[in-house]
Amino acid sequence: MAKWTDVARRALYPAYESRLARSLPPHRVPKHIGVMLDGNRRWARAVGAETSQGYQAGADNIQPFLGWCEEIGVEVVTLWLLSTDNLNRPASELEGLLTVIEGAVESLAATGRWRVHPVGALDLLPDSTRAKLKAAGDETRLVDGLLVNIAVGYGGRREIADAVRSLLQEQHAAGATLEELAETIDVEHIAEHLYTKGQPDPDLVIRTSGEQRLGGFLLWQSAHSEFYFCEALWPDFRRVDFLRALRAYTERNRRFGT
Repeated sequence: MAKWTDVARRALYPAYESRLARSLPPHRVPKHIGVMLDGNRRWARAVGAETSQGYQAGADNIQPFLGWCEEIGVEVVTLWLLSTDNLNRPASELEGLLTVIEGAVESLAATGRWRVHPVGALDLLPDSTRAKLKAAGDETRLVDGLLVNIAVGYGGRREIADAVRSLLQEQHAAGATLEELAETIDVEHIAEHLYTKGQPDPDLVIRTSGEQRLGGFLLWQSAHSEFYFCEALWPDFRRVDFLRALRAYTERNRRFGT
């Protein structure tokens, strides 16, 4: 009976997905989606695989996800692949994760479909990882497609601190006095020095694996974002899960802090 139930479910899912997709109002589609790709290690434990295999399974789900975003007209996607806290993991685990990230970023650039933009404290990363991220960004900078922010070595607090530091250095180089510096530090000027400067703030932030916390992701930019927490582990995140997140988003009354 269970086998037949699975067969029936697989047969019905395409029709269900099509119905979900048709129900989404085109004018309510988010322009920018941020994703916390959580649950890769738990997925590996659940299937009896090595941790590195969990990371690879998660990386393999990135391109399908970006394709789903293209289908509905999303303009910007930010993928959190590695936090600054993750840099403190055991060297053996971190090395494997960085290898997977490097391969994933190179694969994204090789498609020629997406504009890859690395964001984060890249100076904290090993030289090889930093070089490959920069190369992917340079290779795709003229691509007229979905903008994909690759957040590696990223932390929201670090981003804000870096933005303020950059603003102060800029003003100091221009010969600003202390009083002028104080006048310059406001919301608009700080925003101009974020890793995502010039981009729209995320309309929707998705976190997989059932965790319901922000964890430092896009702290500044997500002030007015809508959040969607999904039980699926990232390697198991399907198109139907994505469409459900979009449906939940389109059904909300966004108030933008009012």
